[in-house]
Amino acid sequence: MIEVVYFTLILMASIISGFLGSLVGLGGASFLVPIYTLYLGVPIKYAAGASLISTIATSSGSASAYVRDKITNIRIGIGLETATTGGAIIGTLAAAWVYSHHLAKLIYIIFGIVLLSQVYFQYQKREYEEPVGSKPDLTTRIFKLYGEYYDQRLKKNVKYIGVKWWLAEIIMFLAGLISGLLGIGSGALKVLGLDWAMNLPMKVSTTTSNFMIGVTAATSSSIYWVLGYIQPLLAGLTAVGILLGAFMGSKVLPGLKSKTIRYIFILILIFLGIEMILKGFGISL
Repeated sequence: MIEVVYFTLILMASIISGFLGSLVGLGGASFLVPIYTLYLGVPIKYAAGASLISTIATSSGSASAYVRDKITNIRIGIGLETATTGGAIIGTLAAAWVYSHHLAKLIYIIFGIVLLSQVYFQYQKREYEEPVGSKPDLTTRIFKLYGEYYDQRLKKNVKYIGVKWWLAEIIMFLAGLISGLLGIGSGALKVLGLDWAMNLPMKVSTTTSNFMIGVTAATSSSIYWVLGYIQPLLAGLTAVGILLGAFMGSKVLPGLKSKTIRYIFILILIFLGIEMILKGFGISL
């Protein structure tokens, strides 16, 4: 009976995480790992392993809907994947060293700092439904960083251009590094690279991030599997819940204001970021 209740809580937590992650482009893992470790007692290395598997499911579920709706910019997403996968390999090997030396508390603290670091950038752009206009640069012309999508909320086609490709590549490498180290799709940093660095619309940033995180997570999870950090039952149940939540989120996002998405993003980042840092220092609220 206890096991049934426990696995039901796991499923509910993963559905909620998948729903929230789909809305803000994080893939669910940024919410899932803190919830599992802080409230359900799952060791962080197994929570990270399960979240990586679930991130692949999330990317397959919600990203397919966004691609169909032509919000995701596939050209930009594929072009940035090389940097994220390279970073993911290095980050995963670093995680193996941390866990082998019993320094898991460092992961909690780093995780919390990563979450809180996103708050400033999201708050800074909270009022913009569309990105502030920017002039094309050299990378815009070379990589053809142009796009257009139909915004259901604004009821019009939104045209945009991407800039600072080089800066996005640096951020994507760091995103991959964090993905491997923390066991997440690192959607928070991916959204930062697309939204802040390249100046893409928030909806394009979150949906393109969802498209990208599956590849990053697949790279990291293969190494996690070899290291024994993935428990099949936990990972399987988590993947099902995340997929269900992501599907629901993909139906809700097109009708939301970008401002609303940002506020949801900010509140959750603050709460979970503080909780993870306190956990790392052995403090409980």
